[in-house]
Parts: sequence; structure tokens; C-alpha cells
Amino acid sequence: IRGAIQTDAAINPGNSGGPLLDSAGRLIGVNTSIYSPSGASAGIGFAIPVDEVNRIVPRLIRDGRLIRPALGITAAPDNVNRALKLPKGVALLRVTPGSPAAQAGLQVFARGRDGSVIPGDVITAVNEEPVRDLDEMLSLLERRQVGERVTLSLWNAGKTRKQAVQLGSAD
Repeated sequence: IRGAIQTDAAINPGNSGGPLLDSAGRLIGVNTSIYSPSGASAGIGFAIPVDEVNRIVPRLIRDGRLIRPALGITAAPDNVNRALKLPKGVALLRVTPGSPAAQAGLQVFARGRDGSVIPGDVITAVNEEPVRDLDEMLSLLERRQVGERVTLSLWNAGKTRKQAVQLGSAD
């Protein structure tokens, strides 16, 4: 859960899904889980922030499930960016055939026959909002709907470009 609220409020077994209220009785989150080394109800509780609930519940009501927007990529681990001295962002290891990323012509990093690295694209921003890593990119994409168009800022071998992509479904 991105942006989870950490709470010391007791979350007893079966209380997941209950409201997390502030001292004025306002809803601030929905209790979801507890980390308890002892297995008891005492420990660190986590709740989904009310802003996330407000964003997701209308989709659940409309579609009966949450359909996440996706590009159709596999990202390289962050240490690849450091090892290859790439800018912060999401280096592409794989593009799913037929996916929005494939249709937009995004390029993956690859190995040449001699073992050299063939440069690929690094997603550095979504709609001008910088992304340092995969988590940040996913957070930005989750604010969007399937079918919506976004503009990716891409870095490849020292050159930058912008590419419009229509988001697909993660299903």
C-alpha cells in the first residue's frame, strides 16, 4: 500500500476494513493490517489513507474491481541505473509485445554479441512529473485511468525525447 498510514490504534482480528478516525471523529483512513511480532492485536497498524479510498472506491463501484493502468514494461532494478551511470528513472528491460509501450516504440536495454550494453530508454518523467524509480512511476500512473494518454520523458544514450502513450490495462 503506497502512502499507508501507520497507527498505534488497536486492530483486532476481523477489524480490517474498519474506519480510522481522528480525535474529531473524521475519517482519515481504512484499517487494513497489523504487524504484530507476538501475533496479538498489539503492534503497528496500517490504514489506507482516505484520499486513496476516495480515488479507488468509485472505480470499484463502477467496474466491480480495480483496473490499474499500465504501460506493459518490465523495469530494471535500481542498481542497474547506478552501475551504468544512467539518470534517475525507470530503465526498460522488457516491453510486452502489443502493449502501449510497444506501440509507442519504447526501446529496451540489451546485450550485444560482444557483451556490450545496447542503450535503451529510461523513463525520467510522466506528464512532466519527475520519476526517480519504479515506485514513483507507478504512483503517478495510478492517478490515471486506462485509456488516458500520458507523455513520457525518455532518456536514451544522452538524448532526451517525449513520447505520448495511451495507458492500457494491467489485467
